[in-house]
Amino acid sequence: MRFDYHTRYRQGMALMKSPLERALYAALLAGLVVLPFFASGYWLGEIAYVFILCIASLGLMVLVGFTGQISLGHAAFVAIGAYAHVWLMRQGVPMAASLPLAALITALAGFVVGLPAIRVSGLYLAMVTLAFAVIVEQVIGLWRSVTGGFIGLAVPRAEMFGLALNRPAPFYWFCLAVLVVVLLMLRNLMRGQVGRSFTGVRDSEAAALGLGINVKAVKAGAFALSAGVTGLAGALMAHHLGYLTPDGFTLLLSLELVLMVVIGGLGSLRGAILGAVLIAALPVAISRVKPLLPDAMARQFGLEIFVFGLVLALFVLFEPRGLNGRWLKIRALLESFPLYRRDTFRRQKTYMKSERYK
Repeated sequence: MRFDYHTRYRQGMALMKSPLERALYAALLAGLVVLPFFASGYWLGEIAYVFILCIASLGLMVLVGFTGQISLGHAAFVAIGAYAHVWLMRQGVPMAASLPLAALITALAGFVVGLPAIRVSGLYLAMVTLAFAVIVEQVIGLWRSVTGGFIGLAVPRAEMFGLALNRPAPFYWFCLAVLVVVLLMLRNLMRGQVGRSFTGVRDSEAAALGLGINVKAVKAGAFALSAGVTGLAGALMAHHLGYLTPDGFTLLLSLELVLMVVIGGLGSLRGAILGAVLIAALPVAISRVKPLLPDAMARQFGLEIFVFGLVLALFVLFEPRGLNGRWLKIRALLESFPLYRRDTFRRQKTYMKSERYK
């Protein structure tokens, strides 16, 4: 049994809490690095796509999980990042420069969309982001000179500093490196002043304003940061797809991203990754189970969407804190064993903001 007693301020702000945790994460990273030597090209491509979804999920988690702003249109930021990156590369900009530039362009678009968030919230903000996603999808289809319209746009060959990334293993390593960098960057931001400002605005805008936090700037900045990270994921997704069309960035992608952060656990970067892994694995699992189902059920249209909805409903009913919340309970159980008590993990009643002072 292990108990953590902080004797210094920096211990509470540490990136990793214990040597065991550092060793486990180091082992996980080492296993992912050597995986291409044992896995086939197909599985490397699928896992690289999971890494891309993890980056997009991390971007949405910054907005929804840490700032409390709802977005149903993050597929638009994925599309902006993808098309901006491809357009820049077709203009002769090297990939090393086009990736951050695409993220910056997407961040500017997110800042513009975030301006209405200063005045609206909740369902109204969700409608604003949904309308933005529909507008972006139509603009992509009609702006033929830049996006290729509904016909599509071929993605140039991925190359970084003279190294070809169009093969499965190099692209896998590159996506893994980008994911690690984004995760470390967001982890440092969220445990610092920026992250505390985000969570303060999420929990109570009035209290945050009373503490001197510029709520308007925090909301707009959260949208820009979230969009920039999501746009970076879109740039990587462009190389994974190989050919861009508006059909690849529909409302379904936005809903999948929302499922990732909700199922993973709001307010947790680890939860964003766990949710992305689960949602990415569901289509593969469904395709493997379909041959075992009756023909009438296997041929039903929308089976995948039904499974997504069922998984979301089960998590909302039985584990509102998501996969990360379940992991925290299991870890606390192992650390407190054999002094485990059922009351330790009993779910407490939660209140809506309007009920806190009643």
